[in-house]
Order: sequence, then C-alpha cells, then structure tokens
Amino acid sequence: MREIRRVAVIGAGVMGAGIAAQVANAGVPVVLLDVLSVAGTDRNAIAARALQAMATADPPPLMSKAAAALITPGNTVDHLAALAECDWIIEAVSERLDIKQALYRAIDGVRRSGSAVSSNTSTIPLAALLHGLPDRFAAEFCITHFFNPPRYMRLVEVVRGAATRSEVIDTVRRFADLRLGKRVIPAKDRPGFIANRMGVFWLQCAVVEAFEQGLEVEEADAVIGPPLGIPKTGVFGLLDLIGLDLMPQVVASMVSLLPDADPLHAVHRPLPLVERMAADGYTGRKGKGGFYRLDRTAGGKVRQAMSLGSGQYRLAAPVDPAVIGKADVKALFARDDRLGRYAWRVMGRTLAYAASLVPEAADEITSVDQAMRLGYNWTRGPFELIDQMGAGWLAERLSADGMPVPELLKSAGGRPFYRVDQGRRRYLGADGGYHAVRQPDGVLLLADVKLSRPPVVKNGSAALWDIGDGAACFEFTTKMNVIDPDVLRLLQDSLAVVASRFKALVVYNEGSNFSAGVNLGLALFAANIAAWPDIERIVALGQQTYRALKYAPFPVVGAPSGLALGGGCEILLHCDAVQAHAETYMGLVECGVGLVPAWGGCTEMLDRWSSHPAWAKGPMPAVAKVFETLATATVARSASDAKELLFLRPTDGITMNRDRLLADAKARALALVDGYAAPTPRHFVLPGPSGGLALTMMADSLRRRGLATAHDLVVSQGLASVLSGGDDADLSRPLAEDRLLAEERRQFMRLIRHPLTLARVESVLETGKPLRT
Repeated sequence: MREIRRVAVIGAGVMGAGIAAQVANAGVPVVLLDVLSVAGTDRNAIAARALQAMATADPPPLMSKAAAALITPGNTVDHLAALAECDWIIEAVSERLDIKQALYRAIDGVRRSGSAVSSNTSTIPLAALLHGLPDRFAAEFCITHFFNPPRYMRLVEVVRGAATRSEVIDTVRRFADLRLGKRVIPAKDRPGFIANRMGVFWLQCAVVEAFEQGLEVEEADAVIGPPLGIPKTGVFGLLDLIGLDLMPQVVASMVSLLPDADPLHAVHRPLPLVERMAADGYTGRKGKGGFYRLDRTAGGKVRQAMSLGSGQYRLAAPVDPAVIGKADVKALFARDDRLGRYAWRVMGRTLAYAASLVPEAADEITSVDQAMRLGYNWTRGPFELIDQMGAGWLAERLSADGMPVPELLKSAGGRPFYRVDQGRRRYLGADGGYHAVRQPDGVLLLADVKLSRPPVVKNGSAALWDIGDGAACFEFTTKMNVIDPDVLRLLQDSLAVVASRFKALVVYNEGSNFSAGVNLGLALFAANIAAWPDIERIVALGQQTYRALKYAPFPVVGAPSGLALGGGCEILLHCDAVQAHAETYMGLVECGVGLVPAWGGCTEMLDRWSSHPAWAKGPMPAVAKVFETLATATVARSASDAKELLFLRPTDGITMNRDRLLADAKARALALVDGYAAPTPRHFVLPGPSGGLALTMMADSLRRRGLATAHDLVVSQGLASVLSGGDDADLSRPLAEDRLLAEERRQFMRLIRHPLTLARVESVLETGKPLRT
C-alpha cells in the first residue's frame, strides 16, 4: 500500500473536526466533508463552520495557522469524488449503523483501490459495520478509535477484521504513530474495545456506589482521583466533561451489546437525578452545569456542587487531602470507614473487571494498562495498581467479599503482573509465563535505560545517563523539574564527564513537563531573609552554566515536552539544536512574576531575532519584537508556534510521538558530531538609552489604557534596559555577550528587591497566578 499523503474525514462534528485538525497538524492535506447544507448559499457550511470554530476553540485543536490552511471543507454531495485522491478515508459520522453503511457504499463507489477506510466508532462492532458490503471493501477497512480531543489524547485503538489486509493495518498504524503522534493499541472486535469497555464500567460503578453509599461528589472525586493516580477531575468531574446526556446512552449501548454475564449488568440501573439533570439542560460543561457548576449570579464565580442526596446545588466543599492521606493503595482499600469502603467497592470491582478482559478483549495486560493510561490519563494502569497491593491480596479480598475472582488473577498465584529481569521489564501473560515488554521500533525510553544501568553521575536534583552509541542524557529530577543550584552544579560536572567519555549530550526527561523554570520557592525564601548575595550567586551560576553548555566542545540537543518555562526555556535556547515534542509550550515568563530573564534568555532571543532576515534592518525592529514577546510573558502553544516566536529555530526538529522523542533527539545529536565546532561568541549592536526610552513609552501607553499595571511598567523598564544594552550602549560600539549578561543580572537583582515582585512570586507559589498589581 502506498504512503498516506492525503486524508479525508467525513463527519465534521467534534471528533471528526478534531481528527482532521490533527492530520493537518502533521502537515498532511485533509478534506473535511459533512452533509450538504440547505440553509443559505454555502453548501459546505457545516464543514466550513467546524473549520472556523477551530480558530477559537480552547484547547485549540490546531497547532498553527499553517495547519488550518491544509484543511479543505466540503460536502458529501458535491465533493465525494475528492475521495479518489485520498489514501486514507476516516468516517466519523453519527453512531447509526444504517447511516454508516449507506456512506460506505457511496465511498466504495468513488475511492481508489488500495486506499484505507476506517470508522471512528466506539460502540458498533466491525462485523456489523461490514455486513453486506463487498469483499474488496472489507479487505481495506478497519476501525481506528481516536479519543477526544484528538490532538491531545495519545491513544488510538485499531480493530481489524478477518478480511483486513495486513498492509492496510501496517500503513494506518505507521501513519498514526509517526505522523499523528499516537500510541496504537490493537484491540479485538468486542463492545467498547479496551479503554471504553474498562472506562464505562469504572465510571458507572463509581456513580452507582456514590449514590448507594451516600457520598457527595467531592468525596467521591477525592477518593477516586489523585490517591489512585487518577486525574483530579475524578469521576463526577470527568462525567461533566463527557456530558451527562451522553454517558447514559453509552452505558445503555454497552449493556445491549454485552452478554448477560458481564459485570456491567450488575451496576446498570436507572439514576433519576442524572436523568432529570440531563433533561433540564444540566449536561455538564457544555450545558448549564453538571455535578459541578460556577454560580455567577452575585457577580463572581462561586463553585457549587450537586448534592446527590437532595438533588440541589450547594457550595462546593473540597475534601482536605489529609483526610485521605498518602497511604498506599492497599491501605486505602483496607480502611474501615466510608471512604475506604467506597474506594474498595469501586476499584476492587474495576480491577477485577480489568483482569477478566484478558484475553477476551485484549491479548496482553500491557494493552489494558496502556489504554487506561493514554485514554483516561491514569498514571498507572489497572495491573500496575494491582501490583501495588499484590495479586494474591486482591484475589483473597474479592473472594472474602463474595465476588468472583477472574481466572487471570487465579493463575497469577500471587505473582506480580510486572517484574524486572536482567534489566528488562516483563509482564505476566495469559499463558502463565513472563514475556518482555517490547517497545515499537525506534522508541527509546529513559525509564527502560534506568532498568539496565546506574546513572553516570547524580545528585538529589538531576542525573546523567548513558543512552548508548556515545550519547549521554542529562535529566532533571526535581518536582515539576524546576531548576535549582544542584541542577546547575551537576550540569557543570556532567559537561566535564561528557567531554571526556561521550560524543554528544541530550537534555531530556520523561516528566509531564520539561521544566517549570527556576525554583521560585527557594528564591522567595532567600529574598525574605534578605540573602541578596546568595540570590546573585545563583543568577551568576545559571549564566555560567548555560554558557558552558552553549560553548561545550560537543553537540548538545534539547528535547522538551510539555511546559518549558523561564529557566527551562533558557537552557533550550543555549543548545545547539532542539528536537521538540509537538506539544511543547515554551516561553520566558519572568516578567509575569515581576522579574526579567537573567540566565541568558534576553541575550539569546536578541541573537535570534537580530539574525532573522525580516527583522535585521537596524537594531530597533528586533529589539522591539523581543520586548513585546518577553514583556507579555508570551508562551508558545505548540512547537510549531514556538518556531514562529523563535523560541525554536527554523532548523529545529519536531517529533509528533512523545515516545519517540528521546530516540529522535539522540539521533540528531549524533548527526552533529562529525565536524562539530562550538559557536562563536556574538557581539550586539544595540540602541542604548534612547531605545530603552522608546520601549518604555510603549509599555506606558498600555498602562494608560488600563492594559498594564504600574508595576508592569517598572518591570518593563528593567527589560527595556537589558534589551537596549544598558546605560552606556550606543550604535557605534558593539556589546559583547558578557555586557548583556551583566545587565540581565543587574536588572534582575533590582526587581527581586521590589515588594510588589515578591508579592507576585508568593502569589504564584500559592495560587499558580501572579497578582495584577
């Protein structure tokens, strides 16, 4: 089968439009079709409106404006012939078998032989979809079940039929992996496949038990949430996202498809309160509210929660995490109180249900764990949770409570579902033996490296790892991967180690975020005791370390994913190259907390913009552009956006699949080794005080219009001084990097002594948001 170069998505609803957007994010042209619009003159209005909505949706489905230009809206009457030019046709219409089959017949009449066709269905079996359709169509048809929103959810379940050609599955799988950034999990043709089969049971069980045990929604979400590695939305918060009108339909559909012996039947019952809420428009976040809502009647935003007992809204009462504690999973399930009993009744049955799905719905436990981690954002999959308490303990507890014990739990015989053997992670198969957990070709995970070797060097905040072939990897290990003095000191030590033992260095970690920046808590503590020399030493240490990284005698490649803010962004600015995950959100946000970037961020951004052909006409255009970006604490909303803002260079790479990031960065670093020469220090021609005054006047105009505060102006004055070169700069005398770095330090130290800056820092640490003073 040929490579996928053009895609069609039929169905411009939330899922179809989201899938089309992700295809466009991959740089692939996509035709987005929906039914003919009979209202107005635009026959493509339905698909066109979906495309327009992408520009304002939050979170945004598109990574860049360029991606939007790759989507062509149309309708299934005038533009069905366009499918003949497409290599993959994705159906995402309503979940009605008659509508889908009629569409398939129309598609088969125009598509090119060899093109793949797939359905995004989550409830209809593949065998039913193909009933009565030609063999040639069945040979090139499969199910590709994306999760919403398609840009951000990394799971795609693929179901093949008995007649589906292997080449079709391989082509779709490869494209979804490499170009769309998905982890592709093979699923069997069973109701709900894997993730929704598990997820629907878990959610239904949690809701029913909350009603029957008299819990409130905040209590249920506090228990079935972070303590178990489940997102803080918990159960009822997640249902508000899914929609209270949709969930009962999904459950009813699953019940109609599953055999009578399936445990879902035991937890399926009418929920009058939920039915009433949905009928009255309280369908969750898309409606007037759900189990939670914001009450704006008094002019503010008061969070309310629905009482499951009274059926009335009341002031939300968050549960103190100390009430649940930080006990392990086994201890939580063993608690003899209402919260412990609830946790056990929900999760005991959920984990038993997971064990019953192997091999009925999935061949391997790894597929179930990956499906729940990627499809529902669980930190640990069901079998990883079972290992935390012990399979034997779970089986005994189920039996003691009169619940059936699945065969897989019995056959485990108390053995763990995962173990490490000779540096490799292995899983327990349905055959009773252990098998190696294998990654797809081209995937390198630091977690796997750690199983097979110790770190080269490490301290409490960072570590250096040998990742093979002469490449080393420097990893932050602090909370949120913030950068503290120990990170900087170990990085300096690591540079010496790499110079003597390795060819290249990758800066990377597998946290949710690359780095949230400097450790603000440490900075605030030092400021509160007036330890100004200590703060200035840390600023100088950061500058020295990052410059040593930039001018190291070997190539350095940064590999970020998630947030890369402040000092985390600055370390990337000093790398020879960056291989960024597509979902990288970079920015120098120091001005937002009343400071200026002081680890070389201002200097590096001036270097980039003054070298840009469109901004190199005299010093002021580049200076003004950097000032605008930094003064507003602009954060790129994707790696593509980061290129537009020059946080990434045009030559930097983007990896769509998070699992492939380290391997791609390593390959990039090793490719730079031959003939490598460290960069040459630059000099800058900057306007000096007159340019700084012009920038300050720009900021003052915003203050007068009410778009900036008085302290914003104070911060902007400091930033303007840095970017214009300081008091003694002028156009006739180029400034060396050292001079700019000295001005960064000077302005940083001036601002961190300001009481309003300290108030902003304290606010960020307490609330996550700076004070607007």
